[in-house]
Amino acid sequence: MAKARVISWGLGAMGQGMARLILTKEGMELVGAIEKDPAKIGKDIGDVLDHKTVGVAVKSSLQEALTGKEADLLIIATGSFTKEVFPQIKEGIEAGLNVLTIAEEMAYPDAQQPELAAEIDRLAKDKGVTVLGTGINPGFVLDTLILAMTGVCLDVQEIKAARINDLSPFGPTVMRTQGVGTTPEEFAAGIKSGDIVGHIGFQESIAMIAKRMGWELDEIVETREPIISNVYRETPHVKVEAGNVAGCRHIAYGKKGGKTVITLEHPQQIHPHLEGVETGDYIEIIGDPNVKLGISPEIPGGKGTMACAVNMIPAVIKSAPGLVHMSELPIPAFIAKDLKELV
Repeated sequence: MAKARVISWGLGAMGQGMARLILTKEGMELVGAIEKDPAKIGKDIGDVLDHKTVGVAVKSSLQEALTGKEADLLIIATGSFTKEVFPQIKEGIEAGLNVLTIAEEMAYPDAQQPELAAEIDRLAKDKGVTVLGTGINPGFVLDTLILAMTGVCLDVQEIKAARINDLSPFGPTVMRTQGVGTTPEEFAAGIKSGDIVGHIGFQESIAMIAKRMGWELDEIVETREPIISNVYRETPHVKVEAGNVAGCRHIAYGKKGGKTVITLEHPQQIHPHLEGVETGDYIEIIGDPNVKLGISPEIPGGKGTMACAVNMIPAVIKSAPGLVHMSELPIPAFIAKDLKELV
């Protein structure tokens, strides 16, 4: 394979970032782009990306994007949930394309959508293609990186990890789903209604870790609590008065034999520095030997997701057909060479 020919479905912030990255890779070629926004359809993808002209027009469907062209892989950046992206994944598989998506639940869809996961696996194997879900988290920090660190242990008794980040750069949708700017009472109501969700992916990360470790868990329990601000905080999209909610403290526990063996924490808030909170990614393996890793500040979520997805393209193309998970593939690494040397 001289180059991996990629079609990008979804040109929001993440989709555009991945498309730009693909254009920089010597061994990849962006041969198609799909978007529902009428303002982008018909434009050269280079114009949408503020890049030089590429010669690829943005289309409204995969069928249009494939007309007169051949592709190897479809990269999807349109949603977070397996049910949400399943129709697009299925369409890509049926077109004979490998599929890579940054939908959080697709990192390990077996956790919450086992029937859809089995269907995706069956369809992919029938067509001889591979499907992977990945990103910064889930996909790397709170699952793949943890598993890599257990590789130096003679024994593992417990895993604890936290990703502490700053929500300030994000837009209004993220602010709403994290409850930023609400009163404590509104936060509680939002949790009850499902409008405030916290982090998407804990079920998937814990299930992936447990499966790879050979641990059979009894249950996965999640808690979501408001982070109440003691000071005024503001971003371009939200204002938080003292006493109101600056973010969500979301924790998940994987339990085995009545004992917590996996604890993943992801407190997210705007401007954490205003109350002396430092961001970072932290992993602790309790076993023989004990291992601790600290990364400060945290790996940037947007850049990390774009890079992890694009850097996994060779592994997806090379992998055996079916639905695969990050725990089953080579550790992601930066691609500096022509793709033909990797696949």
